[in-house]
Amino acid sequence: MRVQGRALQNQDRATSFGLWTMSAIPPLEDRRLVLQATCDAGRTQKERNRRGQFATPTALATEMLEQARALLPPDVPVRFLDPAIGTGAFYSALLRTFPKERIAGAAGFEIDPHYGEPARGLWQGHPLKLTLGDFTTAEAPRPAGRFNLIICNPPYVRHHHLDNADKARLQAATAEACGVKVGGLAGLYCYFLALSHAWLADDGIAGWLIPSEFMDVNYGVAAKRYLLNHVELLQIQRFDPNDVQFGDALVSSAVVWFRKRRPMAGHQIEFTYGGTLANPARRLPVAAGALQTEAKWTRFPESPVRETSTGLRLADFFKIQRGIATGDNTFFIRSTQQLAAHGLPRELFKPILPGPRHLPTDEVEADQDGIPKLERRLFILDCRLPEGEIKQRYPSLWAYLQTGKPSVSERYLCRFRSPWYAQENRPPAPFVCTYMGRGDVKSGRPFRFILNHSLATTANVYLMLYPKPPLALALEDNPKLKRKVWEFLNAIKPETLLGEGRVYGGGLYKMEPKELANVGAEAIAALLPKACMRPEIAGVKLAVSKGRRPLVGS
Repeated sequence: MRVQGRALQNQDRATSFGLWTMSAIPPLEDRRLVLQATCDAGRTQKERNRRGQFATPTALATEMLEQARALLPPDVPVRFLDPAIGTGAFYSALLRTFPKERIAGAAGFEIDPHYGEPARGLWQGHPLKLTLGDFTTAEAPRPAGRFNLIICNPPYVRHHHLDNADKARLQAATAEACGVKVGGLAGLYCYFLALSHAWLADDGIAGWLIPSEFMDVNYGVAAKRYLLNHVELLQIQRFDPNDVQFGDALVSSAVVWFRKRRPMAGHQIEFTYGGTLANPARRLPVAAGALQTEAKWTRFPESPVRETSTGLRLADFFKIQRGIATGDNTFFIRSTQQLAAHGLPRELFKPILPGPRHLPTDEVEADQDGIPKLERRLFILDCRLPEGEIKQRYPSLWAYLQTGKPSVSERYLCRFRSPWYAQENRPPAPFVCTYMGRGDVKSGRPFRFILNHSLATTANVYLMLYPKPPLALALEDNPKLKRKVWEFLNAIKPETLLGEGRVYGGGLYKMEPKELANVGAEAIAALLPKACMRPEIAGVKLAVSKGRRPLVGS
């Protein structure tokens, strides 16, 4: 029953799929929507988020069942299963899409009686076997009792809401069901996908409405391995992340279709994007072989398959790290005025750049002390002295630290630091990139590259690019090169950056250090003197000549 969107919003969103208008919703589905809204109202938003309880919009459910009808052989009796049925959005769509005489059987699981009991009442008299229980603990049927159509919007429960014992159970069960071990950081929906393998009949069709993040993140590797090697992956439709169809969860969604049989040699997968399932805005067939080595599936269909390249990447020129994760920015980062108000010793605080929203320029100049020439001047506590010494030498700072007990000192990051107020070592970097960005910004640049002339470090809303040799060496010899490198970074095409990052609902993109490091950077090599490169590895890896001092952080 799960994806992003309130039941009442289902009706508002329906016309965007071009399937139903308010007056055209059948009476039974109208009753289900009212029931869905009533059940949702009986749960807080926090409870629904924790349990992954977000209902599928009527129009999308209908379109998925219509596509399933096109994928199944004509006139074959349908044996339907929804492992997370909720109030029955997909079952309702099944009844509207397939003739009654063609539905040979239907079953569903719902773990929460809050939704399952009312759904039983709604579907009383219909040939639906609705089990109130946990699908992940149910025993899979023998081959004769398997289903040839599985449609599911599984619970989007993040891994930190699963205890370790449950994760171990789920991992063992999925390995037994399909031979794939799911990683510990995976959401519950990945386990549902893998476990359903034992419930799907040979040559049966499955359609899954799941977060598109599995296409990019490390824990999604197991899901992608299953889709490529254990079934015949047919299509992945990714919705435009700027159109959050499902309202109350900021997640970009995808519909994944596959058939339970081994893929043939030369098999191709249809990647579609935007629009609707029936009429996507863009499409691109991609060979399964190309997907075996492609880490970022969300680059399709906007971008073509990458050409195999041994060229240089940003990783060859930079060590890239996230900025400082303080544990509580409002406590550890203070303005000039706040330092004075608390009488805090300036020598124990170092300058830090404000967040991207408060940084009006992409080039940060510095005063004679290395402090950024910005209206908003901020400083972060940079002290590892024990509290006893602080109390003796800096009583005002000691008194300030006491105000952070236990509210700040017991926070997750602080609790595992010694002392609890110590920060990560992040020297200033000459080049800084924003960690988040939007693909629809007016500038056309989802991520900003900052040229930093100051001694300011950054918080973890930025990525810090520390030059490696020989770039560090070349920058030391020729300071003007710094601007040319910055200009190159800003000239990287937006689609290149978006193709390496990951996308969330509402068009929000994130870029992790390893993802930025994978961006091609051949042009930087052309800026460097030949003397900085060892001939035997020119064009592949870079090295620094002996006896030369690299820049800080390299």
